[in-house]
Amino acid sequence: MSQQPTGFSDYWNAIDAELAAVPARPELEAIPMRTTHFCTVYWAKITSIGPYRIGGYLSIPHGDGPFPAIMQTPKYGSVNHVPDYNDRKRYVMFTLMHRGQRLTDSPWAAAYPGLLTDGIASKATYIYRSILADCLRGAEFLQNRPEVDSSRIAITGDDLALITAARRPGFSFVHAAGLMFYRLMENRERTSAYPVEELNDYLRAFPEQSDSVAGTLAFFDPVHHVSTITARTLLSVGDGGAVGGPEWLQPLKDQIGGAVEEYRVTHRGGTDNDSIDAWLANQLGREPMSKFRRTLP
Repeated sequence: MSQQPTGFSDYWNAIDAELAAVPARPELEAIPMRTTHFCTVYWAKITSIGPYRIGGYLSIPHGDGPFPAIMQTPKYGSVNHVPDYNDRKRYVMFTLMHRGQRLTDSPWAAAYPGLLTDGIASKATYIYRSILADCLRGAEFLQNRPEVDSSRIAITGDDLALITAARRPGFSFVHAAGLMFYRLMENRERTSAYPVEELNDYLRAFPEQSDSVAGTLAFFDPVHHVSTITARTLLSVGDGGAVGGPEWLQPLKDQIGGAVEEYRVTHRGGTDNDSIDAWLANQLGREPMSKFRRTLP
């Protein structure tokens, strides 16, 4: 088993306790421009630690539920989009925006580049402590919606999806791709690509903080979380010998508590998206639908 850093459980349990002390106070506001004859799309507001008011797009199909559901964790960037048209036809969809992203950037706007290293010198001040709390609060919100079939909830995204699934076991299925925090201190030495280069820039400016930064990042490496995942997990796996390839991801795969499958990425966008769509649809009891060959009513 991967060795968790000292104080790991206390750190994450403290986040849970802080969340539990903050009422979520959910509010829904319908978005007529995004609503169709088969679903209603809402802007959902919920309260996370801080307190900070976060939000996301919630799409609920018309008809008799409960429905299978998918939570999309926030991407690294300022904007997260309305869920795909075909996804809104089949599932309750919840696309979360964490604090600082567009539409949740008041009173604080995240910097890009810069978010990855905001407060990184200490695990107590690191911005991703709050961002993970936002994801956990989002999971609680979706898992408790009356329209959702609690036996058929999936979560998709990067490290945020894995950590959220590990700490909120109501998910039955996970798809993870494009991991950023996994082995990040090693990865930074193998790439100059954004956003990992933000970390290199930071450590060039503050080389004396290397040990403290590594200590902070250990708390957010999914390898220390995933042993508690009970969901069936699909990992998108890249080319052999590369970051994100099968050898690179094997230590993570070995730690995941539930059943694990691999999807070998073809680097053909339509093929990869349709394959992932089919996997999720099969797990959630819906028909696969291509995002590139739009199925209109």
